[in-house]
Amino acid sequence: MPRTIAVYEPEGFQFGELRRAFKAEADPHWEVRLVSTGDELVALARRITNELLAVVPQSEDHEYTVLTRLRDVVADIPVVVVAERGNVSDVAKAIEMGATDFLVLGDHLRERVTTLLGKLRGLFVVLDRNRALRQHNAQLRESLLAKYQMIGDSPLMRKLAEQIHSIAEIPRPVLIVGERGTGKELVARAIHNAAGTSTRPMVTVNCAAFSDSLLESELFGHEKGSFTGAESTRQGKFEQADGGTLFLDEVGNMSLAFQQKILRVAEYGVYTRVGGLSELKSAARIIAATNCDLQQRIRDGEFLPDLYDRLSFEVLNVPALRDRKVDIPLLAQHILDEFARETPALRGKRLSKHAIAELRRYSFPGNVRELKNIIERAAYHDTTDEITPSDLELSADQSATHSGGSYHDRVNAFSRGALEDAMKSAKNNQAEAARQLGLTYHQFRYYLKKHTQSVV
Repeated sequence: MPRTIAVYEPEGFQFGELRRAFKAEADPHWEVRLVSTGDELVALARRITNELLAVVPQSEDHEYTVLTRLRDVVADIPVVVVAERGNVSDVAKAIEMGATDFLVLGDHLRERVTTLLGKLRGLFVVLDRNRALRQHNAQLRESLLAKYQMIGDSPLMRKLAEQIHSIAEIPRPVLIVGERGTGKELVARAIHNAAGTSTRPMVTVNCAAFSDSLLESELFGHEKGSFTGAESTRQGKFEQADGGTLFLDEVGNMSLAFQQKILRVAEYGVYTRVGGLSELKSAARIIAATNCDLQQRIRDGEFLPDLYDRLSFEVLNVPALRDRKVDIPLLAQHILDEFARETPALRGKRLSKHAIAELRRYSFPGNVRELKNIIERAAYHDTTDEITPSDLELSADQSATHSGGSYHDRVNAFSRGALEDAMKSAKNNQAEAARQLGLTYHQFRYYLKKHTQSVV
């Protein structure tokens, strides 16, 4: 790869011999350039970050100021400090300030430049590999983040996106509330990523999955010998998430006694391992989530109001899917596309307009999680390229019958259920289904069309 050797020659220095030595000994396709000011050198470093070798003089006025500025621009630019003479302390000071190597001018300069470039070629190989690895890791992170992308353009989702953007960089706890399956963890990950901490840890704990004693060890860690089976010291989730995000899911299921321990960490940032004596500090940001009505739990004496106050610096409500039905077609297609990418044999499938209409009528008590299961199961069972309402296998009693559905919704849901049951019983023979319902064939066709094309 072509490189540029930038020789920084400020006023009072003469590096003509040095430039000639680099031109003679460098690879033929390398360029040797002269710069006379620190600003010019820094600007060059910004433009060609991956291919630059900087050569600067040893001087209190130039070397250390320029070194610091270069390191602020690109941390891994190789920088060689040059001097008329040098000793161990000079070399040590230059290295301490960020120099890659030290070159003494004088006799046999070309030989010393040859030796220097030999070492630096190996360094460039390592730097190129590290940059390629970082680029690959960045691509992996982008693909991972795409997996946690929140889909939807409804007013409720736009409002949620604005709240996430506003709170992301504020280092305070966030409380996420919403029904099961709405995607509360996705919201937490969106906050974590939008805060610019995607390269730092995000650790998730389901608080409903542990007893108090196990949850204490899970969150705070334990010392060796603190209980039977504790054969070694173990880090807790607060320690693992230090500098990143700790997502406490189902926080409403913790006992009052354990809530007191979480309150102490949320308030002071300190905790103690099980069996430990010394206090540990955690800089993890707490994001909590629940599908419980915490205000009601506070009234019932089951949740600490002080803990609620600490966790609810901002409260984000994740809308139920039935409240943002305009997002269902986009969500359903996204789920189908993702499933097809994971399962190449299912590629090319599409959702029929009747299937989409049926999805928009359904109440989705399990929200997005249920939609994902329905779409993936339908794609698996479908033997054609088009997913139809019969492939969805929706529960008739959940089609627009959720509490709050209108009279019109419920009547339509009952009618759809009767039509679907007759079609299944008649093995999709419409004439037979019409006879079972006491309808003429044309009446049956009318109602079937009506209840599979209207959209709530």
